[in-house]
Amino acid sequence: MHINRLASTMMLTATALTSVSLQPARASNAGGNDAEISSLKQQLLLLEHRLDILQKETAASAAAAANAKAEAKAAARAAVTIPAKAPVPYSSALVSMPNNRPTICSADGENCIGITGRLHWDVGGYDYRPNTAATSPQRLNSGENVRRARIGIAGKFLGDWNFALVYDFGGSSDGFGGAAPGSLPGGGVSGLENAYLSYTGLKPFGGKMAIEGGIMDLPWTIDEATSSNETTFLERSSAQVIAVNVAAGDFRSTFGTRWWNDSFWVGGYVTGPTTGSIHSASSVTPAGSTEQYGAVARAAGQLASGSNYSLHLGANAEWLIQPPRNLVTNAQTVSFSDRPELRIDPTALISTSAVANASGVQVYGAEAAASYGSLYVQGEYYWYNVDRDASTGLAPIGAPSLHFQGGYAQASYVLTGETRTYNASTASYSGVKPADPFSLRGGGWGAWEVAGRVSTINLNDRLATATGVAGGRQTVYTAGLNWYVNGNLRFMLDYLHGDVAKQQSPTSTADTGATFDAVAMRTQFAF
Repeated sequence: MHINRLASTMMLTATALTSVSLQPARASNAGGNDAEISSLKQQLLLLEHRLDILQKETAASAAAAANAKAEAKAAARAAVTIPAKAPVPYSSALVSMPNNRPTICSADGENCIGITGRLHWDVGGYDYRPNTAATSPQRLNSGENVRRARIGIAGKFLGDWNFALVYDFGGSSDGFGGAAPGSLPGGGVSGLENAYLSYTGLKPFGGKMAIEGGIMDLPWTIDEATSSNETTFLERSSAQVIAVNVAAGDFRSTFGTRWWNDSFWVGGYVTGPTTGSIHSASSVTPAGSTEQYGAVARAAGQLASGSNYSLHLGANAEWLIQPPRNLVTNAQTVSFSDRPELRIDPTALISTSAVANASGVQVYGAEAAASYGSLYVQGEYYWYNVDRDASTGLAPIGAPSLHFQGGYAQASYVLTGETRTYNASTASYSGVKPADPFSLRGGGWGAWEVAGRVSTINLNDRLATATGVAGGRQTVYTAGLNWYVNGNLRFMLDYLHGDVAKQQSPTSTADTGATFDAVAMRTQFAF
């Protein structure tokens, strides 16, 4: 700015000087005007004074500019000697919490890994009444049981590959470990619940398809396809538990495929032993055995559905093709048993014991379910067949096949208005998700549900004959109250009344039955 002002002043000075040089000539020609010459000289002196001031200001500005430049150079040299922090690199990972499950995914969503877990803690007691002194057991133990305590990871990679690795630390009273010399640690029980890989990249016939294998919970029967986090009662019915334990259920080694769309589901799997089965041919206690193998198939779907109603029907089949063979005694046996739809005490009240010379087992089932608003009903029925072959075992007996049957029916109603939605990938219904989770700050009270179930299982066949089985007939009535606090926390309260009709042996009618009442509460946390 000073430079511009200096240039303007110099131009004015030049103009004034020119005027001075020309004025004498004009004065001479005009007779000499001394007054004008004197005025011009004064203007010239004033301009020279202004020029001197501007030159000084320009010099000061140049000095300030030089100082600023020197300071900038010094700062640059200091910046070289003190390294600057590197910028934080951009991360493409995305962290989310679906249903409070910590999950990390790539930016494109094609690769994810999440932490999953569940805790089911049961507390309860029995009023158990044996019919006679010959009944076994004579009492049941009240107390608590960490029914499930699972932790693991689940996710996917490259979009189409799904995986899970889950270990269960629960079941504190679900089994007995061997104590005799030679027993394997923990009685051969393993907690590996899920360890599988599933490929879902194929989408034939307008639906979705999964090819999967490993250790997994097979979606065989509608009750088993429903997560234990979402079942209506503390335990599934004895008829269902006995059915899936043949060659399906939890902790099962398997390989197979399933296909589904919005309306239909079909799947089939070959299966092996559960985790924890004895693989040693030399173990005596527990006895080593060959590995079993079998197969399962299921077809199901929604026959009708609308905005507030649905109807589901299905059928399933299961085959135990090769029962395990005891490598110590060479016996090939199967057995059916279950606890009275509660796991506080692990003692089974109904049991066929070991059925000798078993060459195979078949189980056939039918399932139905329906929803109408907040009302939900579900039921299943099973037929069990045990083949006995004279060529198996140490003592051929040529015994005929055995036939058992059982099933259940249940209904529930959500008092707060929520409904159960249909899960097409497993052909089952999801649990209740509270519309207003419990909160003292927000005023919500969660969801409340009442439920009832009747179940029956008959493990008697060919009574009054030497080749018969007296496993007992059990009927259990259950009433339940469930409080869904939020999407992760639930409290369940069940009351059970049961009757077990059982005789001492196929040929002895001595009464060894019992009746019982039980109350149990579960605290459930899952993510």
